[in-house]
Amino acid sequence: AKSGPVPRITTGIGEFDRVLGGGLVAGQMCLLSGAPGSGKSTLVLAVADSLAKRLKRPVLYISGEESVEQIAIRAERIGATSEHLLLADDTELGSAIGHIDQHSPDLALVIVDSVQTMASSEIEGRAGGVTQVMEVAQALTRVAKTRNLPIILIGQVTKDSNVAGPRALEHIVDATLSLEGDAHTSLRLLRSVKNRYGSLEVAAFEQTDTGMAEVLDPSMLFRGHRDTPVAGTCITVTVEGNRALTAEVQALVAPTTNPNPRRGVSGLDSSRMAMLIAVTERAASLKLFDKDVFLATIGGMRLSDPGSDLAVCLAVVSASQEAPIALDVAAIGEVTLSGDVRPVPHMTERVSEAARLGFTRLLVPVGTKARIRDKAIELVEVPTLTRAVSAMRR
Repeated sequence: AKSGPVPRITTGIGEFDRVLGGGLVAGQMCLLSGAPGSGKSTLVLAVADSLAKRLKRPVLYISGEESVEQIAIRAERIGATSEHLLLADDTELGSAIGHIDQHSPDLALVIVDSVQTMASSEIEGRAGGVTQVMEVAQALTRVAKTRNLPIILIGQVTKDSNVAGPRALEHIVDATLSLEGDAHTSLRLLRSVKNRYGSLEVAAFEQTDTGMAEVLDPSMLFRGHRDTPVAGTCITVTVEGNRALTAEVQALVAPTTNPNPRRGVSGLDSSRMAMLIAVTERAASLKLFDKDVFLATIGGMRLSDPGSDLAVCLAVVSASQEAPIALDVAAIGEVTLSGDVRPVPHMTERVSEAARLGFTRLLVPVGTKARIRDKAIELVEVPTLTRAVSAMRR
């Protein structure tokens, strides 16, 4: 077999292509999941319309959840008006494959919304059951592979945001994408969880009245914009896939008479935050046993990157001591139980992103200077959290 770059089919929606690794691949099976109302159907409808307009070839959208009239109304609202965009409503697998056969081999893409609503009359069990979901996925995979036809399956999710149905479903497909976002914000993050044809990436979209708008510079959404520094805030640079993003961590420390002080967390892992609060209390000689501590990110950002640990700790110190951190300072590093600051991956990308956004001082783990020589930004190496707290005050 010949090796080389995988030929890509670009959809025309740059951020969607980016998450897939450069575009769709012939014969690719892609599973897109997300919570109800997150914008899955709207996003794929825009992708279908864009691809149909670019290639001037038919794109088939099969829905088991909405009628053709309902899809047409949404398509009209978001401007998906390509004459090559074909709509069908069906829940029978055989009929769906019949629609594909009718327009082959000219089809550029098939979208099935959703895999849990489709069922085969040849298999026992209700639509959405384990047996039916696996049969539908396997049958459509055979269609995709034998005809070199990319297919996007939309998958429903459970209340804990996992794809509904058997875990084997995620093994069958070539790429698994997740559309995440807080119901109270318009920001949506499209994340690749699995990709056989590329690295794991993330892209940002904004849900608007006219569809999903691409956010080309997500860093600007995840940090506050203010003229003077505010106590309890610290900027960090996280990495999603291969993309570096700045994010702001906010902390509030307030006195309480409650014998069991509250520890509230939003957008961060609560168990890890409890550990970091305890480490900070010891390293900075703080007394937080009689204070409520709240930690949050802004813009609906979810931070699971250990590289944000140092910013969390410094935000708590800043809030507790009412000592604002300068606006041009950011912090990157993993904090251990012993209070040491450890290196994290992708430091070059993180430092470059901080410099691009105008930060002039970066608190980093020891060893960073030896690997990165960026004259646009001052790298301050901090071996421990105690040293970082001292450096924060300068």
